[in-house]
Amino acid sequence: MYRIIRKKRLNPTVTMMDIESPLVARKAKPGQFIILRVDEDGERIPLTVAGVNEEEGSVKIIFQIVGATTKLLDAKEENEYIEDFVGPLGKATDIEGKKSVCIVGGGVGCAIALPIAEALYKEGCEVTSIIGFKNKDILILEDEFRNNSKDLYITTDDGSYGEKANVTVPLKRLLESGKKFDEVITIGPLIMMKFVVATCKEYGVPCTVSMNPIMIDGTGMCGGCRLTLNVDGKKVTKFACVDGPDFNGYEVDFDEAMSRGRMYFDFERHAYEETCNLLNKEVR
Repeated sequence: MYRIIRKKRLNPTVTMMDIESPLVARKAKPGQFIILRVDEDGERIPLTVAGVNEEEGSVKIIFQIVGATTKLLDAKEENEYIEDFVGPLGKATDIEGKKSVCIVGGGVGCAIALPIAEALYKEGCEVTSIIGFKNKDILILEDEFRNNSKDLYITTDDGSYGEKANVTVPLKRLLESGKKFDEVITIGPLIMMKFVVATCKEYGVPCTVSMNPIMIDGTGMCGGCRLTLNVDGKKVTKFACVDGPDFNGYEVDFDEAMSRGRMYFDFERHAYEETCNLLNKEVR
């Protein structure tokens, strides 16, 4: 059992928790993830490590309430426990030798991008961060990105905060101005990452994407997280849980990934509604 040390609501649908897990905290690196179960009969869900506190022995997770399990997790309070918390899993993001990197995060993907920005900034890398949201009300982690970036650009779809644009607009403007990046690292919705990759390709800038498809066991055995990559004209199958989650954005078949990501939408919506009804009955 793993204790919830702290819980904080970042916006109406995104919650941050610090989970007591000293062994994971000792080993976890930016870009890696954990798999948890809320209770003994619960499903396994992957969540990226959003930060660690080795001295406290805690791991930070940030999640959006979109399905049944995240709804159950959000119902937990400080000093309550979750059943399983396994990790770190996946490969850490490569930050060695980078002198100038652009981090592009979208929505709750910014929670994954932040520890990478922090690690790069700590190593002396010049970090430019671009973070995008639908509107001001769901903005998260602005101060944290500002403290770990040389330059920070914020976009919103409706213009309620920052620049009214999607994240590719400031990215394209920077590249057009002659700004040089060793790499662009993008994390967020698949459609956003697809267009960030397309923008980078136009200017010949290496682009790494963080993929978070459906996962079950986290060891590559179930095959649920498989991705198709186009490598030197050949289709290659990789597994996000063991080969990633970071991949060369130029090689990822985003259309297939988006199609597979919608496979269980109706099932998950039904499970979410059932969980909401159950929790409401418990509150009464």
